[in-house]
Amino acid sequence: MQKCHLPALAMLWLGITTSIFAANADHQEKPVIVTATRTAQTADAALASVTVITRKDIERQQARSIQDLFRGVPGVNVVNQGGAGKATFIQMRGTESDQVLVMIDNIKVGSATSGTTAFENIPIEQIERIEIVRGPRSSLYGSEAIGGVIHIFTRKGDGSGLKQNFGFGGGSFGTLEGSTGLSYGGKQGWFNMTASGIGTQGFNACSGSSSAGCFINEPQPDRDGYRNVAGSARAGYRFQNGLEIDGSFMQSAGNSQFDGSFANKAVLMQQVLGGTARYSPLDFWRINLIGGRSREDSDNFLNTATLGTTFQNRFNTIRDTISVLNDFTVNPNHLLTIGMDYQKDHVKSTEAFTVHSRNNWGVFAQHQATIAKHDFQLSLRHDDNQQFGSRVTGGAGWGYPLTENTRLLFNFGSAFKAPTFNELYYPFSSNPNLRPEDSRSYEFGIRGKMDWGNWSLNLFETHIKHLIAFDAETFAPVNVDKARIRGFEGIFSTQIKGWQFNTNLTLLNPEDRSSGLNRGNILPRRAEQSFRVDADRQFGQYTMGAMLLVEGQRYDNLANTRKLDSYVKFDLRAEYIFNRHWRLQGRIENLFNERYETAAFYNQPGRNFFAMVRYQP
Repeated sequence: MQKCHLPALAMLWLGITTSIFAANADHQEKPVIVTATRTAQTADAALASVTVITRKDIERQQARSIQDLFRGVPGVNVVNQGGAGKATFIQMRGTESDQVLVMIDNIKVGSATSGTTAFENIPIEQIERIEIVRGPRSSLYGSEAIGGVIHIFTRKGDGSGLKQNFGFGGGSFGTLEGSTGLSYGGKQGWFNMTASGIGTQGFNACSGSSSAGCFINEPQPDRDGYRNVAGSARAGYRFQNGLEIDGSFMQSAGNSQFDGSFANKAVLMQQVLGGTARYSPLDFWRINLIGGRSREDSDNFLNTATLGTTFQNRFNTIRDTISVLNDFTVNPNHLLTIGMDYQKDHVKSTEAFTVHSRNNWGVFAQHQATIAKHDFQLSLRHDDNQQFGSRVTGGAGWGYPLTENTRLLFNFGSAFKAPTFNELYYPFSSNPNLRPEDSRSYEFGIRGKMDWGNWSLNLFETHIKHLIAFDAETFAPVNVDKARIRGFEGIFSTQIKGWQFNTNLTLLNPEDRSSGLNRGNILPRRAEQSFRVDADRQFGQYTMGAMLLVEGQRYDNLANTRKLDSYVKFDLRAEYIFNRHWRLQGRIENLFNERYETAAFYNQPGRNFFAMVRYQP
């Protein structure tokens, strides 16, 4: 089996990229992030590996879904089962999709039954920005943050009066999309309300059979459509005594058709409600109180020509969370954070789960310090899980400026993930004796800013034990597997003669280290290589752009007997600006009609187009 030669490929890419991008570049404004440390800091100051995707990035790329936006992001692997509205899984740095923590407006989301987040149902028109933190963060957030954290923020007012926005478009597969929003921002208060909708006839999601995939008795060469209507609202106010409060709400509801013999239609609803209060009783002390609820509902049906539509089952999960954070500024070089988190998961289902709820208490402390030229981040957390008892995790980060524009970084972190309700209690295919998964990760990086652009290089290694895997003999999950994941990430951005280039390379060696026959195999559905280049330029009223995505081979099973080929995908985009309010956008995706799969037998869209008219203040 061919292995991924990380050092050689990384050095080759580094040499080619630096020789091409030796030109003057403009540096963008430094974004402020909160996810890496649960405190506000610039992305450049963070010791963790961070990617920030802004609203401008979303509209520049003309992205139409989370999966569309995340393809080729450093360290991120996207698995999709058949196009828009179909199950989408995000893996980070070679970990499983349920080993990535996801939040929306500071509220932890995801299904307590499956352990994953329905990214396919998060409407991209509701998003203001996304912060992606790669590497373990259990010492700050608790369970699930083995591979990293994805934090999605919905849109808000920007402090410049009352504004409206509008967008409407359509394209291939009988697709129509629309959105509208109203926002206001003043000195003390702000709000935003946004609504969006999508409808598509889709294409045939699966070309498999009961013996080959997709859970169908025979091929179903039909169109598998998707419809979704979503809305969000955010509002906040700053009182004269310094108290700040804000609240947010987002709901996404729709239905998706897919191929399957047990179910082939799902009615879905995803909802997040949260609020935050911030206050400084003393100059050196700042309190943050965060609370909210996330909910995921799924009703599944089987639609056949002979029997019509038959209800099959229902899964409703609710997650309630409360957090109290205390930031103590000891002096300008020392920030101490002491926090407490409470989480309770509830499950309601037509399936006979023997346990329907559990809670988790967590307390943590973090110290961020600058001593001489050395930057430190130290964190320690204790979780008390109702089912699994005590878990202790820790993290350490270090940064040192080699030069004025170059910084050396090192990070270590331990993490864990509690088993899901499906793994523990799903009737006839569960194991109530499962242990939590544990991991430890190391990362070494260097980043810098030069006259020709920004760049960063990272090497990382993660060891996971007590991995939960499915045992075909017992038809239940068991703690038998181990994994070792090694990888490299390289990121460059520059500007050449008016063209803005953003490029990144991810090399991955996610190896099964279990003692069985699969030892040494590549973990399923992880692309071993991923390379992406974006190029954009404005010509007066016109803007042109392109995206090249190259992903290497992957395997669909632990035995590595079912191979998914590498693929190259090329997209073109263009925009015409009528005036400062109106613009027309158009995009051709998969220009060369590449056939590829990220999960075996699940089809991906061929060449297609989409156009949209936008009104912005």
